[in-house]
Amino acid sequence: MTHSARSATLAPEGYIPRLIDERLSFLLEAFGAVEITGSKWCGKTWTGLAHARSVTRLDESNAYARAVEAPETALLGDEPHLIDEWQELPLIWDEVRRRVDQEANRPGEFILTGSTRLKIENDAQSGRREVHHSGAGRIKRVSMWPMTLAEEGVSNGLVSLKGLFDGEFREAECDSRLEDVAQWCCRGGWPANVGRPYEVAVETAASHLESLFDVSIPRMGLDPQTASSLVMALALNLAQAPTTKTLAADMAHSDEGSMPARSTIERYLDALRRLFIVHDVNGWSAPLRAKARTRVKPKRYFVDPSLAAVALRATPTRLMEDMQTLGSLFETLVMRDLSAFVSTYAGMGNEVRYYRDDAGLEADAIVEVDGRWAAIEVKLSEAKVDAAADALVRLEKKVLANPQARIGRPAFLAVLVGRGSVAYRRKDGVYVIPVATLTA
Repeated sequence: MTHSARSATLAPEGYIPRLIDERLSFLLEAFGAVEITGSKWCGKTWTGLAHARSVTRLDESNAYARAVEAPETALLGDEPHLIDEWQELPLIWDEVRRRVDQEANRPGEFILTGSTRLKIENDAQSGRREVHHSGAGRIKRVSMWPMTLAEEGVSNGLVSLKGLFDGEFREAECDSRLEDVAQWCCRGGWPANVGRPYEVAVETAASHLESLFDVSIPRMGLDPQTASSLVMALALNLAQAPTTKTLAADMAHSDEGSMPARSTIERYLDALRRLFIVHDVNGWSAPLRAKARTRVKPKRYFVDPSLAAVALRATPTRLMEDMQTLGSLFETLVMRDLSAFVSTYAGMGNEVRYYRDDAGLEADAIVEVDGRWAAIEVKLSEAKVDAAADALVRLEKKVLANPQARIGRPAFLAVLVGRGSVAYRRKDGVYVIPVATLTA
């Protein structure tokens, strides 16, 4: 059903402002339509409502049935008009694109939310396209992630990632323990969990995976058991770059006779990416045209650490006895937050990558913003900061010593830690930053 509001947005009572709000407002002044994409339950609808004056919810049976008969009815309402879960009826995408064309790309007409990544190639089974046009130039896409620690209010936000790129930093205090890190990873960044006790909040990620296997995967014509086995294999190889052979072996519990084909794994991985369950972090090489940028295998992360924790049946208590798993989950949390921060910045080419070379030199995250770069290592506590800082300094020297790199010095080098009390700058120039002080 379509509801309207003449002068105010439809912001729900209790809406918690998100980092993406400012970016969304800006884009609505520049494009006829903006799509908010991201996993289910990450807050897309509420954020869309906070910027909309009317809404059509395509996951409601009446609105869906009416839109099937007359697609243009889904576009009716005061602007900006929110079309929630447009992928329930993919032809709506093309209707919006045509309307924006007719209105000469007049800014701020529509907001769309989608929990499935856009697909324009032909469907293998039906031979039909889900949509006929990417919407380039008409519909601007912006990514939304589960809540960061800063949005949840867990981080005090005294250290800004963007500020570090601009040379701005001040020491900041916090008090975070490993027990806190374990809780953050298990409860996840789901908006519905804010303020809820852990025992209630932890059920959200479990319900997310149940919905994935019971509804989303079957709707894509795929087998829930195969998808479940792949999710477990990815959790076992969390924050790594496993080959399809490794994933197949873990899915089959090393039984060669029941190992799925490579094409099967790739098809199911694509489904998990499209549903915003996992995301790839590509490798980084300093030369702008280096072929190595695309040859390094991607590392795979869940969009939220709680999904991996559920798959592994991890609890805060068990994680305190398994620092290796907790470290991988914490790295997943950090990659979530860094990706969310970068998605709010203007400009092109802003992304998070990782670095690994043949000599074994690594950096967990290379953040690129406005043509600048920074290298980051992720550690559970300050106990291993010295080794991490040394690796970052060696990486900087190696990149700058390469005459083919044609790239400037890093904007900063930093070690992000889970357990920590102070954000400070070491004598070697490397920042040590507890994530409980970090924001965009």
